[in-house]
Amino acid sequence: MRFEGFSQQDFETFHIDGLDERMAAIRERIQPKFRIIGETLATDLTALAGNDMFLHIAKHARRTKNPPDSTWLAICHDNRGYKKHPHFQVGLFDDHVFIWLAYIYELPNKKAVAQTFLDNVETIRAKVPDDYVVSLDHTKKDAETLKVLDLQHALERFRDVKKAEFLIGRHVAANDPVLRDGDAFLNLANDTFKTVFPIYKLSFV
Repeated sequence: MRFEGFSQQDFETFHIDGLDERMAAIRERIQPKFRIIGETLATDLTALAGNDMFLHIAKHARRTKNPPDSTWLAICHDNRGYKKHPHFQVGLFDDHVFIWLAYIYELPNKKAVAQTFLDNVETIRAKVPDDYVVSLDHTKKDAETLKVLDLQHALERFRDVKKAEFLIGRHVAANDPVLRDGDAFLNLANDTFKTVFPIYKLSFV
C-alpha cells in the first residue's frame, strides 16, 4: 500500500469526546497510515543504522479515562519496546505533525546520554538547522526552535531532572501542503531522521 498523506479528519480525531470513541477513530483513521509510514521509514533507518530497526505503534494501553491528546509511531533497534531506548517518532497532535528523535524519561542511562550531548553541544548545533525544534516533554505541544533555545540549559535539565526529556526534530503545521502529499512527507521525515542521526549515534558512544 501507498501512503497518500494526512487529512483534516485525522487531526479532528483529537476533538472526539470519550476514550473509547477517540481510540476507535485513532485505530481506524491514523494507525493504518502509521503502519505504511513506519514500515517505509524503518527500512530506511535500518539501512542508515546498519542494524535492524523495528516499528512500534502507540497503543495508549495504560489509559483508563482520559483520551490521548496525541498519538505516534516509534522506530527503535529493540523489537520488544522503544521507551527505554533512543527512538525515532512520527505523530500527531490536533494542530501539527511531529517528527522526532526522542529520549523520554524512561531511558535508564539518561544522565550519561545527556552528558555526552553536553560534551558535544557545539557539534549538535553545527549539524542541526536552526529551524529544527526541541521539546522537553513529549506529552505537551510546546517546542522551541534551536535558533532561540538555550541548548546548554535544556540538556542540563534533561540530565538533572528525572522527568525531563529531550526530543529534537521538526513540527509540521496541520495545514501544510506537504502533509497532503504522501511521498513528499516521507521524504521530509526521512530527511529529518538523516539530519538528527549523528545525535542518535552519540547515544551509543
